Amino acid sequence: MAADTLLERITDYANRANPYPLYAELRDAGSVVQQADGSYMVGTYHEITALLHDPRMSADPRSRTTPSPGPSEETARLPFLRLDDPEHHRLRTLAMRPFGPPHSPGRVDAMRGEITRITAELMESFQTAPQIDIVDDFAYPLPVTVICRLLGVPREDEPLFRQWSDTIVASADVTTEEDTTERDRAGRQAREEMGAYLVGLADQHRGRPTGDMLSAFANEPDPAMRLTPEELAETAVLLLIAGHETTVNLITNGVLTLLRQREHLDLLRREPDLLPRAVEELLRYEPPVHMRERIPRTDLDVAGTTIPKGAPVVLVLASGNRDPKRFHEPDRFDPTRPDNEHLGFGSGIHLCYGAPLARLEAQAALGALIPHLSTARLLQDPPPYRQNAMLRGPRHLPVQL
Repeated sequence: MAADTLLERITDYANRANPYPLYAELRDAGSVVQQADGSYMVGTYHEITALLHDPRMSADPRSRTTPSPGPSEETARLPFLRLDDPEHHRLRTLAMRPFGPPHSPGRVDAMRGEITRITAELMESFQTAPQIDIVDDFAYPLPVTVICRLLGVPREDEPLFRQWSDTIVASADVTTEEDTTERDRAGRQAREEMGAYLVGLADQHRGRPTGDMLSAFANEPDPAMRLTPEELAETAVLLLIAGHETTVNLITNGVLTLLRQREHLDLLRREPDLLPRAVEELLRYEPPVHMRERIPRTDLDVAGTTIPKGAPVVLVLASGNRDPKRFHEPDRFDPTRPDNEHLGFGSGIHLCYGAPLARLEAQAALGALIPHLSTARLLQDPPPYRQNAMLRGPRHLPVQL
């Protein structure tokens, strides 16, 4: 098939279970491949890394020459994930403040024991169950409970923000659809409703600190470091969604990989000290985030191809993670792999700020699950996947214990 249909085929749900042959086709077609809709795709490791570090590349969707439809795009506030420096740096710095000082033990490290306890509580229900859904029974409730406790969100409100989260994530997905007006409108409405809910929670703690992050934002003593209500809304929404969406995929993809490759499951059961390296390999081999979009602020030459100013560029991180020019035997899962500088958390100034928490949760989750998976078997392979091509992972993973 023509290389200019690759984005359409990659985002087609029919290829969600295994997009990796399409990523190989992308790399074979060249470092930069123009698509029929005028966008460009980059699937090679070194070019992706260079572009993620290039200050001429913008994360702001308003940098497009042809903006996405929607009357409020120009005026709507964006989370700092989709902003450029210096505004990105300012908001990211303020968002990171409650996590603790740089290079010192902070809020995430303090959660280590709590994560272990939450994991153990979830594991108790496995003792008598003949089968479980790894997603609904474990991979979803673990990070959701953790981020709720970090932020100070009542656990009983989880069904409410799960619906908001699904809508917001769907609106951020990479797509070849020409008209995304309704999808974008629903995403904006969900962000506004969730933001108002979280700001309301923060306001309840104003003047009455409770030790959670929303309370810390509301009671920031330095006026210069204080978020406006609008900034607090966008930042809190981003923290809540990013705090669980990608970790669900990381844990679920990890269990699926280990049940498909039992020799590695056996190895990790015998040598649990390998688990941190195994998590890094999972972030390379089956990453939770497959793509990111960037827009050049000026005409840009990449590997001999000129990408025009304002054209959307899809950086296929999951393809770069399997680039044979960077990784030896890239299609092989190797939990002992050395030199594993993957793109699982992105790179550059937008490197995932929640990476330490995701690593901690994945290690705790897989460490608890692995001893129970030796006689488990998949009840459906491939499992049903989420619609999202960017945040790729199983929607359910039924396992017989």
